[in-house]
Amino acid sequence: MMAKQDLASHIALALDVPDLEAARRLVEQTRDHIGVFKVGLELFTGVGPPAVEVVLDAGAKCFLDLKMHDIPATMGRSAARAAAMGVDYLTVHSSAGKDALVAASESAGSMQLLAVTILTSLDEPSLRGIGFSDGVEPSVTRLAKLAWDAGLRGFVTSAQECAALRASLGDEAFLVTPGIRPTGAAADDQRRVMSPAAAIASGSNMLVVGRPVRDATDVTAAASALAREVGLALRT
Repeated sequence: MMAKQDLASHIALALDVPDLEAARRLVEQTRDHIGVFKVGLELFTGVGPPAVEVVLDAGAKCFLDLKMHDIPATMGRSAARAAAMGVDYLTVHSSAGKDALVAASESAGSMQLLAVTILTSLDEPSLRGIGFSDGVEPSVTRLAKLAWDAGLRGFVTSAQECAALRASLGDEAFLVTPGIRPTGAAADDQRRVMSPAAAIASGSNMLVVGRPVRDATDVTAAASALAREVGLALRT
């Protein structure tokens, strides 16, 4: 049987809450079932580095989701600051370009950089509106390969493009899939969603879940149910 800690490392819960106390409460309610917590823009711009400390103090891994997209010098310095805080995973946009990605990678130390390809809120019409005319999957693959050439081995992608990336990049790639919706959960504003079992079958290493747990009537029960669903999928 899979160890509980191994199972927990496959699930990241988005701490998309407005303040530190709400983040601490959410971590406490779910820590027995979830091993990674994602600190995003809302929480980090509200309270800053203490949000990272809440996660680390709970003995969990911190996924800092800032989706950095800037000039190389700024990317490098910012990655170094995140690594110094003890962050385990940090997102950067592939579209920042190879030089910026190399600068971030050279400053990351043991921290895992995760290259964002195409946001899961975007579909084909949305992509055409911002100038991506070759479709979702080709755009994801192209941006992932750019990051791969810059030395990154972690990627954030919709589960719907996960199988294609796994086939293209091989087993060395660490694939993180947001837009995960457990059985019975609503899609909300995500366009390209998938169940935990389907995402794992497609090659995902880490599933990112937010509202289905955070907004549940019983948060702890929702986290426990999610962990059971993921555990079953990993054993099949």
